[in-house]
Amino acid sequence: MKKQILCALIIGATYTPSFAQPSPVKKAAQSVFSLTTFKQGNIIATTNGVFTANGEALSMWHPFVDADSAVVVDSKGNKYIVESLLGANDIYDLCKFRIKGKTAATPLASKAIANGSKAWVVSYTVKKPETHSIPIASTEAFMDSLTYYLFNDTDVSSSQLGCPIVNDQGQLLGIMQRPKTGGRAYSADARLSSQFKLTGLSLNDNTLRKCGIRTALPSNANDAMVTLMLASQRGDSLLYTAYIDEFISTFPQLPDGYTAKAQQEMAGGHFAIAAKNMEIAIKNAERKDEAHSNYSKLIYQKMLYSNDSLYTAWTLDKALQEAELAYSINPQPAYRHQQAQIYYAKGDYQKAYDTFMSLTSTDMRSGDLFYEAAQCQRQLQAPDTTIIHLLDSAVAAQPRDITAAPFVLERGLTYYRANKLRPAFIDFCQYDSLMKGRGTHTFYYIKYQCENKMHLYQQALNDIAHAIVLNRAEPTYYAEMASVQLKVGQNENAIQTTDLALQVTDQDPDIFIIRGIAFGEMKQKDKALEALNKAKALGDERADKLIEKYK
Repeated sequence: MKKQILCALIIGATYTPSFAQPSPVKKAAQSVFSLTTFKQGNIIATTNGVFTANGEALSMWHPFVDADSAVVVDSKGNKYIVESLLGANDIYDLCKFRIKGKTAATPLASKAIANGSKAWVVSYTVKKPETHSIPIASTEAFMDSLTYYLFNDTDVSSSQLGCPIVNDQGQLLGIMQRPKTGGRAYSADARLSSQFKLTGLSLNDNTLRKCGIRTALPSNANDAMVTLMLASQRGDSLLYTAYIDEFISTFPQLPDGYTAKAQQEMAGGHFAIAAKNMEIAIKNAERKDEAHSNYSKLIYQKMLYSNDSLYTAWTLDKALQEAELAYSINPQPAYRHQQAQIYYAKGDYQKAYDTFMSLTSTDMRSGDLFYEAAQCQRQLQAPDTTIIHLLDSAVAAQPRDITAAPFVLERGLTYYRANKLRPAFIDFCQYDSLMKGRGTHTFYYIKYQCENKMHLYQQALNDIAHAIVLNRAEPTYYAEMASVQLKVGQNENAIQTTDLALQVTDQDPDIFIIRGIAFGEMKQKDKALEALNKAKALGDERADKLIEKYK
């Protein structure tokens, strides 16, 4: 009999039964869940976690690494899909995420408990709550105000990993953790999760990108708009749609979400649905001028870039009307600029020009306005001097940096088309300098042509060589380079250039003509005639006369 009593005392000393727990601890059991993460439908990890607010939860981070989906099952057997991530810390192996649904929650403790104090670990079960007292072996401070709890491994079972650790008031201290590779059981202070803040750049966070589950939309509107922009650049339409829907749900008074939705529909050719989205945006938006402006931009884009002719409700007149409504609500220069662009698209170049020029006396004054005005004058068949004067103003309105480059180039092209080679050459050199030598092959070809006409042969050879480096598949560039080499007596170089050209094509008669002349000037008659006969076979009428010369 004494032995039976002694055994009962020993059991009572090592295990505290659930009926001895404070009721807040027992209540915490309602917020525990099991977590399963998947990759392409295959389970990669199972653990536990705890709801800390309605729909928000904490668990260990490492089960989420490489996962593309996850589900939780609560203490009542209800199943939820993990919707989005709210933050993670891979050093302390803690993750905060959101599910869609209403859940019981365990609030975070406002302060830590002392070394040697008793806490409670609340296990996951869909039946009767299971909670056990557990002594805290030691504590360590981290991040100034947070506490790192350590436990004796003999007090912790593997089934308790991820389960909440609470104080007598049922408040969350942390979750039971153990390193993925094994080691001593611990718990990082649950208050660490309060420091998880999503920003507009969280979509590119290196830690969160280890998981295929998307991050939640930030609660700040500006950050949310940055996230929306970054998501649009990912090339993942499902991801982008999820962010758009969340944006509309979170910020129904902002037009940006509806506009993004309308752009998606427009890309799919669903113009009527896009129109309905923009009508909802106008109805719900606090800043209705922005909604009207966005609607105008969508219609304008459709009219300029879409081949659709079936949806007739959208016209340039409709785009103009929406821009005018935006301006009537809030007379911003940007809305007048929209109107000017629509006038130009409609072919009303004089009205577009007058509007662009009127904006040069506002805060919008920039090189772009003078450039657009110059394009209007070009359409109105204005003299080159008028267009160049406007482009002078465009260049002057910009800082002396890369932002001025497009206007310098346009001015140079205008000079070149007017056969004013010297000022064209000066502008081409300035453009090249502003671009730090990173122009396109087309630019270097035009610059070469200008230099060739000015008899600046060395500069011409340098620039046509640059064009070839940027586009080795264009036979015209090789022919042009070889022709200049021939002109300046570099016959061997001309032959070497035609050798390279023939690796690209053997169907360009210009290459064989140049090659034949180069060999002829070097007194290599047989090779000259061979090349010229190939040019003749390709239909070049110049070949006969040259064959007579070199035979």
